[in-house]
Amino acid sequence: MEEAKGIEGEPLKVQPVEELLNVELVARDSEKVTKIGSQMENTVREKIIQCLRRNIDIFAWTPKDLEGINPNVITHHLNIDPSVKLVIQKKRHFGPEKDKIIQVEVDKLMAAGHIQAIQFPEWLSNVVLVPKPGGKCRMCIDFRELNKACPKNFYPLPRIDQLVNSTFGFELLSMMDASQGYH
Repeated sequence: MEEAKGIEGEPLKVQPVEELLNVELVARDSEKVTKIGSQMENTVREKIIQCLRRNIDIFAWTPKDLEGINPNVITHHLNIDPSVKLVIQKKRHFGPEKDKIIQVEVDKLMAAGHIQAIQFPEWLSNVVLVPKPGGKCRMCIDFRELNKACPKNFYPLPRIDQLVNSTFGFELLSMMDASQGYH
């Protein structure tokens, strides 16, 4: 499929249809900010902001805020094909600057209880640093080998035209971003 081009032949970029306003959900706390459309009526905008502020406790602003589900309620185990050979990837080496980024992220995840140290791993997958806009990096894990050992679940992908059509007739649309997109 060929990339869409503008009048000057430059690639078209998806942009918001309106300017988005930054809204501090907690007064004088620049970390707890969301974006909201600028073109809606002031009364509607204020009602949405008040609703978000009333429910501020349901948002996760740091990994520590993601409490998870009590293992007594449910525990997930990977369905790994026992005939597949275990893979322990060789350790990748990073420079001191990237090592520091990784250590800070690992410390945050350990403090939040999302990960723990282990002595004898059956599978070992490397850390990968992925550049983000603004010059920062996101720490990810290279699970390609582990993914190969797990049977595939075949779910049909939703059709984009059905998704777009399902929004017809609604006055407001809302999107929420998962915390950093990976926890």
